[in-house]
Amino acid sequence: MRVLMIAPPGAGKGTQGERIANHYGVRHISTGDLLRDQVARRTDLGRRVSAYVDNGELVPDDVVLEIVREALQEASQTETRGYVLDGIPRTIQQARDLYLVAREFDMTADVALHLRVSEAEIVRRLLARASAQRRADDTEQVIRRRLELYTGVTAPILDWYAERGILVTIDGEGPAQHVTKKIFEAVDRLQREQHDVIDVRNPLEMKSLESAFDGTPSDDNRIDSWAVPVVAATLGAS
Repeated sequence: MRVLMIAPPGAGKGTQGERIANHYGVRHISTGDLLRDQVARRTDLGRRVSAYVDNGELVPDDVVLEIVREALQEASQTETRGYVLDGIPRTIQQARDLYLVAREFDMTADVALHLRVSEAEIVRRLLARASAQRRADDTEQVIRRRLELYTGVTAPILDWYAERGILVTIDGEGPAQHVTKKIFEAVDRLQREQHDVIDVRNPLEMKSLESAFDGTPSDDNRIDSWAVPVVAATLGAS
């Protein structure tokens, strides 16, 4: 089982990703955790991440993809050859790059799991989290702007995975255990469908995918693409 988690901040990707991984006996790969681990172990990649953070810059996609490549390679050597990937893709360009990396190990995704949560609920959750973590920069205006950008760059990703026949959209509101139950039911149903038709995934047409990149946001408009505060917090930054 290979699952991509696609959801806005505050939708519960981390919680549900862990539960899915435990249920299917595969590795939960969190890009945030990978970045923090590299920094903590002071690896070559970790020092590169620290350099960007120390200079107040975003961690580039190629650095994150290099770390994800290592994780996928490790997962490819396990008995299940599965994973739940949380934190990427966030843009159509990342979706393309991730596909190419996964294809190196014959580990392309079986399911693109989209957690759908209303804007009002996301704002409520993030404001509560900001208050608990005393993050004065996460105002309602900032959060709504992030969600607006998220929706704009994520729509093409969802459309592409839907065309491939691997998109599963779940209502992410309500008690976490109820959301988990709906996820398992939907994923198991898709697995049965894939088994019945051998492989429901449509062949990837790189030409059509490339055309989707024409709408890729510029660097000035990309959202949360490895935001500094997330990593900086692990380094003891205020």
